[in-house]
Amino acid sequence: MKRFNRSLLAVFFLFAFLVSQARAQIDRIVIAAGTDEDHALQAISNEQDNTKKIAMYEDFVQKFSSNPQAVAYGNWQLSQAYQANGDLNKALDYGDNALTASPHNLDILVSQASAATQAKNNAKLIDYAAKGGEVCHSIAKQAKPEGMSDEDFARKVSEEKTTAQNNCDFLETSGFNVITSETDPKSRMAEIEKFTAAFPDSKFGDQVTNYALYTLGPGQLNDQTRLVSFGEKILATNPNSLTALLLLANHYAEVNSSAKAISYAQKAVEVAKADAPDADKVHKMSAGAAHNIIGWAYFKQDKTTSAVSEFKTASGLLKGQDEQQYASSLYGLGSAYGKLNKLSEAREVLTEAAKIPGPLQALSQDLLAKVNSARAKGR
Repeated sequence: MKRFNRSLLAVFFLFAFLVSQARAQIDRIVIAAGTDEDHALQAISNEQDNTKKIAMYEDFVQKFSSNPQAVAYGNWQLSQAYQANGDLNKALDYGDNALTASPHNLDILVSQASAATQAKNNAKLIDYAAKGGEVCHSIAKQAKPEGMSDEDFARKVSEEKTTAQNNCDFLETSGFNVITSETDPKSRMAEIEKFTAAFPDSKFGDQVTNYALYTLGPGQLNDQTRLVSFGEKILATNPNSLTALLLLANHYAEVNSSAKAISYAQKAVEVAKADAPDADKVHKMSAGAAHNIIGWAYFKQDKTTSAVSEFKTASGLLKGQDEQQYASSLYGLGSAYGKLNKLSEAREVLTEAAKIPGPLQALSQDLLAKVNSARAKGR
């Protein structure tokens, strides 16, 4: 347990319990110098025996039970003491008592997340992380105090963000780690939903979305309705999420809703910016997949010439990047060429597609045989 240092009161413990007109801000504990609480804490800090110190903190919480900030601080110290002693259940219990008194306190939330990590209690850890995310995002949404200039308010918000950044990063990473370590699909999806609500613009956003797609997909929960709903929620907070855009584009292509599939895929192409000088592999692959979806949607709509253009663009972006998507674009291009009776062009791309191992290899070989037969008859 950290020793209580009176000289640091104004810096380390001087936190205000801030409340805006309609939205709670970060809770900060204030133990004012010279008060009875301050004198009691000095006595505790002078005690060298940890067992006695714990008892003194328990007495402190009882004696000053009408002071929420004293209750929060006392329970927080007890939590840290029990965590240091390895009694993680008590550490979590006392920490939860501290949070009851100071529910938006990032320092306490971080302590609780640390204890929950040690205890391997993912249910509590994701709750602490999610609550922390809400607190972190409340900084930018706080109401400007009456009489404060816009410049001073902007500086205040910036300073609060900077001060909270390390705690916010820790809680965000802790929440993400829960998701990556979860083995039960139902629990993982519940954790994902809590995480995405608390951290809508997370640096782990794409990875979390991929976990959601996997969890809701055929190999796990197989819940297409929920999958689409999740994608729409992601786009509501992050309209430029390539993963969500491609998810929805692919879904609507599979259910033969071509107009929606094209709309989402075209947005994905815009976001990916594959022709930008600094476009990386992920963005090129995403744009290629989007063009491929558009190509198949056009093909189903009998807009074959347009489909050819999309498939050609897709294959150019996907070659050497994603073998199966590349095979799909080649098969689509060969099919479109065949439909337009451009048999030589169809033969060329299908010959390449037929060499790629995977689910489309046999189909490509079969279509290639039909194209060669048609060419032979046409001679």
